[in-house]
Amino acid sequence: MAEAPSFDPAHPWGGNSRNATVDVNAQYVGFEYHYTYLVFCAFIVWLIIPGIGLLYGGLSRRKSSLTMLFQSLMVASVTTFQWMFWGYSLAYSRTANAFIGDLANFGMMKVQAAPSPGSVYLPEVVFCLYQMLFCACTVQIVVGGSFERGRILPSLVFGFWWATIVYCPIACWTWNANGWLYKLPSLDFAGGGPVHIASGWAALAYAFMLGKRKHHGEKSHGKPHNTTLVFLGTILIWFGWFGFNGGSALNASVRAMYAAFNTNTAASMGAIGWVLVDYIRTGGKFSVVGACEGAIAGLVGITPAAGYVSCWPAALIGFFTAVVCACLQDINEWLNIDEGLYVFKLHGIGGMVGSFLTGIFADSAISALDGSTLAPGGWNGNGIQIGKQFAEITAISSYSFVVSCILLFMMKYIPGLHLRASEEAEMRGLDLDEFFDEQIGESDWSNFVRDDMIAHGLPKHVSTDQGALGSTDASMNGQAMEPEKQS
Repeated sequence: MAEAPSFDPAHPWGGNSRNATVDVNAQYVGFEYHYTYLVFCAFIVWLIIPGIGLLYGGLSRRKSSLTMLFQSLMVASVTTFQWMFWGYSLAYSRTANAFIGDLANFGMMKVQAAPSPGSVYLPEVVFCLYQMLFCACTVQIVVGGSFERGRILPSLVFGFWWATIVYCPIACWTWNANGWLYKLPSLDFAGGGPVHIASGWAALAYAFMLGKRKHHGEKSHGKPHNTTLVFLGTILIWFGWFGFNGGSALNASVRAMYAAFNTNTAASMGAIGWVLVDYIRTGGKFSVVGACEGAIAGLVGITPAAGYVSCWPAALIGFFTAVVCACLQDINEWLNIDEGLYVFKLHGIGGMVGSFLTGIFADSAISALDGSTLAPGGWNGNGIQIGKQFAEITAISSYSFVVSCILLFMMKYIPGLHLRASEEAEMRGLDLDEFFDEQIGESDWSNFVRDDMIAHGLPKHVSTDQGALGSTDASMNGQAMEPEKQS
């Protein structure tokens, strides 16, 4: 078998490829399948980004739905720039300290063909692409905290700086070989801490700093305007998660395949768990949105555990995480924070549950499926691992929430970056306030239209013709409609 590639500090670019004097591909001969697999995983992870946009857009009221779709595209774009500019270096530079990287790879310097810090089987540019998409997904989850009242431009500026001072340091702690959580070690296969716990607490901070939404008894408040978008977004997220977890072994080993199997298992059991809670709560009724939320809760729970646990514990993790999240239906009222997309419930709490259960069920027989990693947990008698997982949970939770609050507080006083839309814009809808020519797809919720108009003191007897109103929230444009003519 060919000798595995190794990083040569004398050639940090991976060799001089100018004028074809060195074939930088030669060092990977016999191992091409590893980086081919990882590139494929990166491609399908990208689908999570529009998936989140569709999910959030469907859960929103129609008048603010387009904002969530637009942000999914722009967050990916802004995060790409941030990652190329300095994000990758702050998270993964080889000369990082225990808390954050330096600027050794600033501006993609030396990020090319050399074996990556994550795996010697991957050219560094492949590793950089894969991890960039993790950052983009995480920031997209965070901006869900601006739901239905946060302005777009400040959310994008916040996303850039949040990725810089929150996500990158936490990724360095967790996955950089010099990071303090990596050395502890805490077990986090694909992002229970940097992705889910961090984003959940940051979204809660965003909602807290924005304050509650304004509404005057509209029946559309808190109701998804398009269940089809929710379903489609969930399907894209579920599919993308095969690459998210399946690629996090950073090789094409049996462990990677097992992680993909666990991913589907946990999502399926999560859907069952949430639907079961809904069925009991409602006296025998089902919910498409509930099934989607359950699948996502299962995916969140298995993220830190996918490459550490066997299939039946994976099923339990998915089921239990979904049941816990489903039982916290009133968490916004308990916290007195209007976090309308329940990002904290699904990602924050779901991530903490998954991380904790990883410490219990981690099995060195599963981690060893890559041929080298031994990661015992309570399952193998290593009970101290549960305490290490708790250290990860508390450190990431507190850091993400506190730093996010500070960053948002500072932005409130920067001219042009006030976080919240005006009350008038909020009532009319962010889409009418932020965009000049588009509308989300048509829908006919005539009853909601009439109820919302009555709540705002508009005439009761109006035409609900779809061509005139367009949707449930067309009545939110602040203009009274013409009363129907009497025959």
